[in-house]
Amino acid sequence: MAKIYYEKDGDMALLQGKKVGILGFGSQGHAHALNLRDNGVDVMVGLYQGSGSWSKAEKEGLVVDTPDKVAQACDIIMFLVPDTIQGQVYKESVEPNLDSSKTLMFAHGFNIHFNEILPPADVDVAMIAPKAPGHRMREVFVDGSGVPALVAVHQDPSGHALQTALAYGSGVGSLRAGIVETTFKEETETDLFGEQTVLCGGVTSLVKNAFEVLTEAGYQPEIAYFEVLHELKLIVDLMYEGGMNYMRYSVSETAEYGDYSRGPRVIDAHVRENMEQVLKEIQDGTFAREWIAENHEGLHKFKAMREEGANHQIEQVGAELREMMSFLKKK
Repeated sequence: MAKIYYEKDGDMALLQGKKVGILGFGSQGHAHALNLRDNGVDVMVGLYQGSGSWSKAEKEGLVVDTPDKVAQACDIIMFLVPDTIQGQVYKESVEPNLDSSKTLMFAHGFNIHFNEILPPADVDVAMIAPKAPGHRMREVFVDGSGVPALVAVHQDPSGHALQTALAYGSGVGSLRAGIVETTFKEETETDLFGEQTVLCGGVTSLVKNAFEVLTEAGYQPEIAYFEVLHELKLIVDLMYEGGMNYMRYSVSETAEYGDYSRGPRVIDAHVRENMEQVLKEIQDGTFAREWIAENHEGLHKFKAMREEGANHQIEQVGAELREMMSFLKKK
């Protein structure tokens, strides 16, 4: 069983007298910075000159400077810029300012696990990976709770990397919910697998194919949208709240019987074999090499796939239908 840490296991006093640098102020960056700030931690935000987030961070009362200045000034440096630019930011701004007194931290292990970032052996390297989008992480913190997270240690020359990471986890609120111990390898490979086979790739491909089957059979695209995309939130929310059993308890017996009898025909042994192949490509570095090369070559394939997805009929129909749904409008 995994080891889980709670508030009694982390001492936020370990952050007193230290300065924490948050590189990035996007979804995760703003939540980490603000939660730490609200818990009395001395925080700096690192952004490139001209970043649209610079003024947003300053309006929150945060000290903002360029990544190199933040790396130079801070004792703990948390990477919350996109995976695709972490290597460059590290090489240009962080590496020249590293010494054994500093701790490098990450919220995802991609660049460490696949050797895009190779820290000196005398520097602590750890991870706190909250399991929620940044806006949700911030909302839950403000309400007095926290979102679960993962913790991992890659290098521990000081002997205190885990304690530092747990103190950081306390600062962002995650020890309130529980922090699960893992490794950089496990977090990276399972995170990529989940995204590709279920959370992003699997779900969107399933929904798109179901939509096409219905519309090509002559059903109205609006009806198809409601049946295979709109109502998905209801099912996911039920599973999120109480697992698959609670979802099955909540739906009709007709839906439950269809789940048991037809679901395995759609997601069959062939799909499982494809999932196993996807996992192998993650484990052996094939996906990482492909994605890194795509970035280096200008993201041409990525942008073409993004455009194709954005122009699919289900997106056009969905945009029209969502205009009817005033409850979706943000207050």
